[in-house]
Amino acid sequence: MTGMIGMNIFRCLPPASHENTGPGNTDPEEEEPYLEPSWPHLQLVYELLLRYVVSSDTDTKVAERYIDHLFVLKLLDLFDSEDPREREYLKTIVHRIYGKFMVHRPFIRKAINNIFYRFIYETERHSGIGELLEILGSIINGFALPMKEEHKLFLVRALIPLHKPKPIAIYHQQLSYCIVQFVEKDYKLADTVIRGLLKYWPLTNCQKEVLFLGELEEVLEATRPAEFQRCMVPLFRRIARCLNSSHFQVAERALFLWNNEHIVQLIAQNRPVILPIIFDAMEKNIQSHWNQAVHGLTVNVQKMFMEMDLELFEECQKQYAEKEAKTKELKELREMTWKRLAEAADEGGIEDMVTA
Repeated sequence: MTGMIGMNIFRCLPPASHENTGPGNTDPEEEEPYLEPSWPHLQLVYELLLRYVVSSDTDTKVAERYIDHLFVLKLLDLFDSEDPREREYLKTIVHRIYGKFMVHRPFIRKAINNIFYRFIYETERHSGIGELLEILGSIINGFALPMKEEHKLFLVRALIPLHKPKPIAIYHQQLSYCIVQFVEKDYKLADTVIRGLLKYWPLTNCQKEVLFLGELEEVLEATRPAEFQRCMVPLFRRIARCLNSSHFQVAERALFLWNNEHIVQLIAQNRPVILPIIFDAMEKNIQSHWNQAVHGLTVNVQKMFMEMDLELFEECQKQYAEKEAKTKELKELREMTWKRLAEAADEGGIEDMVTA
């Protein structure tokens, strides 16, 4: 039976599924999905395979001879199909195989790993990353504690670098779920995850930055105080830049972090370190940010800090005023120097100096 199934579903996919997305190519998010013309026939074959895998009458030991590593690998190759109906069937079947055939579990994880590596470092083009992450979400949920080193390496080498590719918006929801699952399973991984997010933080893509801030909030929700303290300095340096973003959605999303009670509690416990890092950014927003909503949210955050620790707030305010006064003084001195040079040039003083 597996021979018949293989003859019908294992095939070369359309070339577009394997093309590298260079800068000149179209955005995969905007492309219409390709629908397989032979789907009515393929669906029957997939349904037959699914029923065979899930059937309680199927003898796992016998089935292992035919649903072997090569068969599973060919199934995983089909995830690059542009037809979402096919990917949905594949997701269900592979997930069921993972659950039923214990012998295949390490191989499936390693094969998915390799697909991710190729996607991240070579092609940046694959139709089934979201579905593969959905399978992994369930797998991660079932990891036993303490977590194996192999699983932690998978997080660091495959999942965190998946934040790098341009088409992240297509699969970000599933990726974020997997990342948060790791932190909820093992709270000590929070520092690793947050530093990983900071490493791949987008510098010129505002929509991607909004996604990162949303994911960051979910990770911080599962973060404990000790892990938070390890990464809070680089984290809030980044958040300070987000607060001052001219793209109002980025600034707004960063300010929404203060709507989360758990995050506010973490910030309050570490306010002597955090407030000096973000104070300047808040003052700049209040003085000059063009968006009224961002301005209002910043005022609310400042009020929260004043209520937390008025003495610390006033100390930061004093330091900010001193810094601004020094900056103003340096600017005036620079302008005066340029003015004198301009006057000297007009009077021929510079030429005299050069001649001398």
